[in-house]
This record gives sequence, C-alpha cells and structure tokens, in this order.
Amino acid sequence: MGHRDIPVLETGRLVLRGPEAADYPDFKATFASYRSRFMGGPLNPYEAWMLYAAEIGHWEIRGYGMWMIHLRDTGETVGMAGGWFPAKWPEREIAWIIWPDKAGKGYALEATHKVRDYLFITAGWDGAVSYIDPKNLDSIRLAERLGCTKDHDAPSIDGSDAVYRHPSPATLKSGQIRDGIELEIGHYRDPLFKPKGMPID
Repeated sequence: MGHRDIPVLETGRLVLRGPEAADYPDFKATFASYRSRFMGGPLNPYEAWMLYAAEIGHWEIRGYGMWMIHLRDTGETVGMAGGWFPAKWPEREIAWIIWPDKAGKGYALEATHKVRDYLFITAGWDGAVSYIDPKNLDSIRLAERLGCTKDHDAPSIDGSDAVYRHPSPATLKSGQIRDGIELEIGHYRDPLFKPKGMPID
C-alpha cells in the first residue's frame, strides 16, 4: 500500500488526508516551535525536512502512518494524527500533534478517535500505545480522555517516556468510553461551547 493509496477519513469538522508537499510549511513551523519540545524539537530546517520525509515514507514502508488533519470548512491543516511504528519502537503507537495556534479546540480528540477506529476496525490492530513525555500534561490529559491507562510494565522507547495503553478494540465496542468521547466531541462542535480552564487538545 503506497502513500497514494492513503484512505481519506472524515468527521463532523475534519478531513484527514495523507501528508503532501503543500502541508510542509505548517509542519516545519510547528517542529521549529516550542510546542514540539516533547517530540524531539525544536528542529532546525534540515531536521524538520528529514522528519517530514519520514512521515511520508512511513506510509510506504508500513502501509499506515500519520494523517494530516484538515478543517472541513476551510481546508487548512491544524495538525496530524495516526499510527506510528518506526525502528526501535517496542509497539505500534497512536500519535498526534496540533499546530500551536489551533490547540484547545478538540481537534486532536476528534481526529485521534477517528484514526483509532480506523486502525482497530478497518486495519485490524489488536491494540496500541501512546508514548508520552511525562511533562507533556496536555497529551496525558488527552490520552486519559481517550480511555488510555498508564502501563507501568510496558517497555518505553528510551526509558524516559510514559506508556499509555489504549483500550482494546473489544472494550471500545462496549460503548461507555466511546459515548463519553463522542459527547465531548459534540460539545466542541457546538459554536456556543466555550471550554473552561486550561486549553487542552
């Protein structure tokens, strides 16, 4: 499955497509910013280019990868979400990142919920983890809202990251976790909804 065969996924507010050359400036700006500090950044232009090439190449090698998250109404990109399993990763990961000026609107929750359904139901994954820097509180909150639990016994990438295990496909079918996620996504889709407290993805 080459990168030209990447499926398009759609939600109420979002369209998820494979990474393209036109999306690179937003990716480069984000990975040059402080927001990327929990994902190996900030990166210089060469490092950002190599990582973006890896995003595209991952689809060629693995048959899955990270989708670009586009707003349905405007087409602009707001981040990425998808499956990630480069060399040295102990398990397949579900990962996400939102551009700095698009955080706090629920895009990561909505996109990752859709991505996980695709990977579990359509692609047949039997489970996944997310590797998160322990200081990345926004991503930890998001993982918990997705029903993930910290797995203290799972091997990490380099010993400094926390491993959050996603609910099994069978558990997600039960409805309780799914209903809670979809209720929250529904709130974010409401133009009158104003989340209180710290902005979270």
